[in-house]
Order: sequence, then structure tokens, then C-alpha cells
Amino acid sequence: MIFRQLFERESSTYTYLIACPETRAAALIDTVKTEVPKYLQLLRELGLTLAYALDTHTHADHITGAGELRDLTGCQTLLGEEAHSACVSHGLKDGEKIQVGTLTLTALYTPGHTDDSYCYWLEHRGESYLFTGDTLLIRGTGRTDFQNGNARDQYHSLFNKLLTLPDATHVYPGHDYKGWSLSSIAEEKAHNPRLQVADVGAYVELMNNLKLPNPGLMDIAVPANRACGKA
Repeated sequence: MIFRQLFERESSTYTYLIACPETRAAALIDTVKTEVPKYLQLLRELGLTLAYALDTHTHADHITGAGELRDLTGCQTLLGEEAHSACVSHGLKDGEKIQVGTLTLTALYTPGHTDDSYCYWLEHRGESYLFTGDTLLIRGTGRTDFQNGNARDQYHSLFNKLLTLPDATHVYPGHDYKGWSLSSIAEEKAHNPRLQVADVGAYVELMNNLKLPNPGLMDIAVPANRACGKA
């Protein structure tokens, strides 16, 4: 498997490139519009054809590059069907398989941060990879106080879905603000302070009292991302 973890500094966003070395088909997860020239350069240098640009949810802190990448490469743009986005090539369902050459991504519906949040899971040669967007962060979880977020839903997405995956699963988040780049399900179970709660009620209370400011780009990014980054 060809794999790259890319970082955009302004929004502290991680974008992930996965590609099949046999077919040279590639997918990008959670792109940032300002970084599109860099993605195209990397695809060209590695001799890859972009098949998919996926988003984990409708972002509030950056504008997706999905629409521009589709225009420039002919790739398909994918987002959860719950986003009700008319501009995407296809709305994903929970459990849907996305074939990238010989690699298979599984879409996991994980509402809570937003009502259209998905994670993407990949198993390859005995290793398990989870691209968590803003649902599960390294030593944290995504906020639940806007875009129809719901702390109770997020608790169930975490404890009844993501944390049931193999402990050795590599966790690759959509953001990190402290310089962390990789974790695992086992690490987050043991050391993530937001996962040490006694029950769903305690998690809801914790998340409902974070009192975080809104992202600076929220009023621009959300409507733009509903148009695949082209508004």
C-alpha cells in the first residue's frame, strides 16, 4: 500500500493519501482546497490516478478540495448520505465498501461531532487502519455543539463502534493541535481522558460543558463545503 499523511497548518488538518501499488488507483481523505496543487504534484510524482476524494463530514474549519479535485482529475467525490449534499458524486451509507484498486475502505457512520460524520476503516495485510475525522482525536474527541452534533450519539459511535475494533488498529485523526500524528485504539482506550467516563450520562455532561469558541471559518466553510468547496 502507498500511504501518505499530509498536514495543512492553518486548520491543523490531516489529509490522507492511500493508493494501490498494483493499479495505481488512489483516494484522498479530508482534503483542503488551498492544498490542491500539492496533492496534484504528489499524485503526478507517484504516478497515481485519483479515483476518490472523500470527506469524513461537512467541515466547519476549512474548505474541502473535493470539488476542485473532481474538476481537475475526474475523480468521484464521496460524503455520507446524511449530509444531503447535492454536489457529491455519491452519498455513502453505513458499511458501504469503497474499492481503491486492491484496497477496500469501509465507511462507518459515526454521528455525534456532526450528524453526517463518517470514519473510514481499512484492513491490509494483517494491519488495520482507521481514519477518524473529528469523531476520535488523539487524546480527545470532536466537539458536539453545532451542525446537529449530539454528545449521546457520539458516545455510542465511540463505545459501540470504533472502540470495538481491534486494539492494534492504527488511529489517524482528521486534526491534531499538539503535533501528535498517530495513535491506536488500545492507546485511546487507556489514555484518552474523554473515554474514561463511567457512562453515557457522564460523557454528555462532559461534552456539554466544554464551552469552546466557534471555528473562525465556520460561517464561510460550512456553506462552501455543502457545495463541495466551490461556493
